[in-house]
Amino acid sequence: MGNLKEFTIPFKGLKLGKHQFEYELDNEFFEHFEYDEFNSSNVKVDLLFEKKNTMMELTFKATGTVNVNCDVTNEPYDQPVENELFLVIKFGDDFNNEDEDLLILPHGEYEVNVQQYVYELVVLGVPQKRIHPGVEDGTLESDVLDKLEELSLKNQKNKNEDGIDPRWDKLKNLLNE
Repeated sequence: MGNLKEFTIPFKGLKLGKHQFEYELDNEFFEHFEYDEFNSSNVKVDLLFEKKNTMMELTFKATGTVNVNCDVTNEPYDQPVENELFLVIKFGDDFNNEDEDLLILPHGEYEVNVQQYVYELVVLGVPQKRIHPGVEDGTLESDVLDKLEELSLKNQKNKNEDGIDPRWDKLKNLLNE
């Protein structure tokens, strides 16, 4: 996986102060990282790059939608994405990106590639458990949900008048013996 050149910012030529960068992300960007969880994506990332004498401050803001499959029904839906990331870039003797909020570049560097930070910003902005909004409010019509409902009704019919599953009666007899 190489660097995408549009995410490389040559900061040596930039004046001190704030600079604005915008990125439009689609599935091609995520395919570069071999990430195939999104059916489709339409995400805009705004980067405010503030260059100072001894360091740089980067503020990333991602907004948009990604089409993902629901974890419950496997139905595709558009998941809104909103996330922010603040990164400080300083200069030191060796490259160091171990801290998620601080990037240390070696003295003499003249550019920085932000594609990994943009990728993480979007991927971490999507909830771990993806549930279709129709599942939460009960409006989704799905074969999977219909089957789940059918199976839960069958389970209720097997209960006796006390609301206890008759299969447990056999185990209670073992206690009495």
